[in-house]
Amino acid sequence: MVHLDIPLGLTFDDVLLRPAESDILPSMANTATRLTREIALNIPVVSSAMDTVTEADMAIAMAQLGGIGVLHRNLEVDQQVAAVRAVKRFESGMVVNPITIHPDATLGEAQQIMAANRISGIPVTDRGGKLVGILTNRDVRFAENPLQPVKELITTHDLATVPLGTGQDE
Repeated sequence: MVHLDIPLGLTFDDVLLRPAESDILPSMANTATRLTREIALNIPVVSSAMDTVTEADMAIAMAQLGGIGVLHRNLEVDQQVAAVRAVKRFESGMVVNPITIHPDATLGEAQQIMAANRISGIPVTDRGGKLVGILTNRDVRFAENPLQPVKELITTHDLATVPLGTGQDE
């Protein structure tokens, strides 16, 4: 009889981990890892550089959760640049250096900016950079005149602003 030395192979369905009592609470577990000497991740998860997996939105979501998303290269150069810019501009739930528009700009101009940058809202600022309102898709949904000034459409009440340097937990 021939003896074959076949190693044991298991799938996830072959293994059952029984929960057990532990003194280690989930909040005490450290899942941090190093991707490189220079890059540390809070979770050991990297999204694949595939066009069906990682574009700007996934890279941003991964970063928010402590991982990293590798943008795929199956894009034209200008599309790659736009994706990298979108990821780099996004910081902890805030957009750093947001695209803004002036109150005297037209609805048509605002819609072009929103479409070109794939954004659903634009902060409206005066010439000094002070926030005076926000223009969102809801504000423009039923507007028909592309020459209508943005200042007639914007939401100006209940704007919440904080000083520069304020943390998310504040």
